[in-house]
Formats: sequence, C-alpha cells, structure tokens
Amino acid sequence: MYISITKQHLTETFSQSSADYVAYLEKENEGKEPELQEHFFDQNNDRIAPEQVVKEIDKNTAKLKKREPKFYSLTINPSRRELRHINNDPKLLKQYVREVMKDYAASFYREKLVSVDSIKYYAKLEYERTFKGYDKQIKENQVYKAKIVKLENDIRMVLKGELKGNVKTLKKQIKKLSAQIPHRLNGKVITQGMKKPGLQTHIHIIVSRKDVTNKYSLSPGSKYKESEAVLNGQVVKRGFKRDYFIERAEKKFDATFNYNRNYVESYAAYKAFIQDPKFYFAHLLGLPTNERSAAFKMMGSAGLPVPKINIPTNKVEAALKVIKQFKKAVDIAKSSSSIGI
Repeated sequence: MYISITKQHLTETFSQSSADYVAYLEKENEGKEPELQEHFFDQNNDRIAPEQVVKEIDKNTAKLKKREPKFYSLTINPSRRELRHINNDPKLLKQYVREVMKDYAASFYREKLVSVDSIKYYAKLEYERTFKGYDKQIKENQVYKAKIVKLENDIRMVLKGELKGNVKTLKKQIKKLSAQIPHRLNGKVITQGMKKPGLQTHIHIIVSRKDVTNKYSLSPGSKYKESEAVLNGQVVKRGFKRDYFIERAEKKFDATFNYNRNYVESYAAYKAFIQDPKFYFAHLLGLPTNERSAAFKMMGSAGLPVPKINIPTNKVEAALKVIKQFKKAVDIAKSSSSIGI
C-alpha cells in the first residue's frame, strides 16, 4: 500500500480551479457508455457528476491566497497482492476509502477531534496506468532508441553527401540495436503512454483545503507534523499526523479484509529502510524462513534486487551495495505509484 499526498501546482502559483484536475480524472471514461463509466463518490454518495465536484471544490476557498493550495490530491495505491486479496472489487475499495477518510480527518492535530463530516472530498477509482518517462523500462529503452535516432540521422546525412559512411552497414547497426531493446510488452517495445499490464487499480481523492463550513483550513501538507503554538495569547494545536494516517490506513486494510501483511509491505519497514538501512536489512534476514522467502519473492516480482538468503545477519555491511540498489528501485517504483509488493 502506497499513499501519496500532493498539492496541485500551476506554474509558480497554485491552480485557482479544480477543473483541469477533475478533467484529468475523467480520462478513463472517454469513449465509454454511461453505464460503464466510473463516477466520483464521497462519504455518502456513489454517483457525483464531475461538474458538481468542480463547483463544490472551487467555491470552498474562502480567504485563500493565490500562493496557497486550494485543494490536495490523495492517491491510494494498493499493491497487486492487496488487490488480488480482495479480487479487485470496486465496492470493497470504495468501502475502504470511506474508512481511510475517517482516519484522514482524525489525523489533523486540533483541540477538537476532526470528523470525516468536516472534510469535503471526492474520490474516483481508476483501473489503468500508463508508462511514464521516469519508469525504468522507458529510461532503459531510451538509451537504445537514442542511438537508433542518431544512426538514422547519419544515414540521411550520408545520402545527402554530408557525411561519409556505408548506408547498408548503418542499417545493420539499427537492426541490431532494435533487437537489443530490452523492455517489451506482448512483443512490442514499451513506450510512453502504453498501458501497464496486470492489476493497476488505484484511487484518486481530491480534498478541499477548507472544511465544509469554508471557515477552517485543514492542510495535510502542513510543515507542522504535530505541535502547539501561542496565537493571540492562547495555545493552539496545529499540524497533520502523516505517519499516524498512513499507519492507520494500512492497519484498516488488514483488519477489514483479514490481510496478512508481510514485513516488506509495511509502512514500518519502509520507514526503517529510509532511516536505518542496516537495521532494515538485518530485520529482513532475521524473519522466519517462510515469511522471509515470501518477502524475497514479492521483492523479485516487483523487479527489485533480491539479496542472497545465505548472507549472515551479522554481516550486514556486505549487503549495503544491494541495499543501495534496492533503495533506488523502491524510489523509482514509489514515484510511479506502481510498486507491486
């Protein structure tokens, strides 16, 4: 499970309307019959028109300046293993989102507990992902494609007499490079915009910066995680407990769907890996045999480098090179929100 929280930018300021973002979330509905389209939903409604979403978000921005975000985007990205566990059931995912948003509201550090009824949000399921420029497959294929483009340009220059060379030889080099392009899908070279295979279901949530009364700011992007400050002589609580929110969301999935989470899938493991890779790796190697084998299998299926099982736990230093490779792979997978473990 990977959950991201981002604010929507437009050049040097923030977007003054949610219209473009809502339109972007409607992309999977293009060309589909009405009964096959996916609709926005909130805590109590299953079918909300995109025009209504834009209207509600855009009018809920009282006293916000141009350089302040008007809304935030949450993305909930279940892993393929999690999706398989619930049979990729959209009803169960909607149920889960509604539970997660209760924890989202409760994660604001305030004098009075914030309830989900104070949050103005709209969510939407998406079932597809496409390859982007930052994906490993695109980057590695691009190395070969760039060489091919250069050779094609050389051929044109040779034919014009601007460069000496053998066209036949250059074409052979192009053919060889084309055959060496490493990443393909169903025999076709993977390119940007191509749909990713397998289960890719995820949920986008657009959340207003202001509460439903349009009076109070509820910013999950606050630099204050959980703190208190003196304002007009009074102590006020402020901030958003991001770790609490993500941990609660993970536990909610496990409890709701009776999911047995492996260590490498946990948020605790991710934090340990970022803060203390040696501890993470030692813990990983110290797992019971069955759980450790399952962990390595999941890492392998996600395209991450898998350390040798016979590395002793007291020789963690020898595995640091693998750890660095693993971290790089995890960061790439996280940035594309397509990590499969």
